[in-house]
Amino acid sequence: MQRLHLVVHGRVQGVGFRFFVSRAARELQLRGTVANRADGTVEVRAEGDRKTLERLAAEVGRGPAGARIECVEEHWEEGPGTYRGFEIIG
Repeated sequence: MQRLHLVVHGRVQGVGFRFFVSRAARELQLRGTVANRADGTVEVRAEGDRKTLERLAAEVGRGPAGARIECVEEHWEEGPGTYRGFEIIG
């Protein structure tokens, strides 16, 4: 099991970004969370196979209409799954 942690910088709050990520992750049958952070970024944590997670990362890098992505921090890990589904937090 691969785990992907993304922090998305730019205009990513107030543009439907969490819903966009949640829909993409559910379509890809990934588990994890997406949340707004106090510093104006959006944090994504997802689990699944690497190829599918790479597809999610590509979608996150495009974002929904209205978003302006400046940069995406990406961190990969391996380990057991910890999530049951995909949730929007906050």
